[in-house]
Amino acid sequence: MIESAEEFKRLRESDIPEEYCRAAHEGADIQVWKCVLEKYPDMAFWVAQNKAVPIEVLEVLSKHPDPKVRDMVARKRKITESLMLAFATDSDPSIRNTLVNNGKVTERVLKILVNDSWQTVSERAAEKLLALTKS
Repeated sequence: MIESAEEFKRLRESDIPEEYCRAAHEGADIQVWKCVLEKYPDMAFWVAQNKAVPIEVLEVLSKHPDPKVRDMVARKRKITESLMLAFATDSDPSIRNTLVNNGKVTERVLKILVNDSWQTVSERAAEKLLALTKS
């Protein structure tokens, strides 16, 4: 378990593979994650990448100004439908594309994405909707 913001930063910046992996896989208390984001805003992407980061932190990161951070959140299979619905109208088309390819994207969200302004997204949403109706 990661115990502090400083520990997360040290692990993430380590050249030792085992420590680097801990930053990507180990959990931390929600207060630790909030502290990381407050003290080290440049670590937001790496917080979003962490496999054990709680949904409450992902909700905060879903509103991050950096599209790379939002994209990482949109990749998470554990995000809620409410987060998916928010991402379905994200101003950055790459995030909508990531969302449509999320293995857990819901039918409700696909019905929004099928009308996306980017043809790549709308076509993929249509394919996935069609596959749902055939199953």
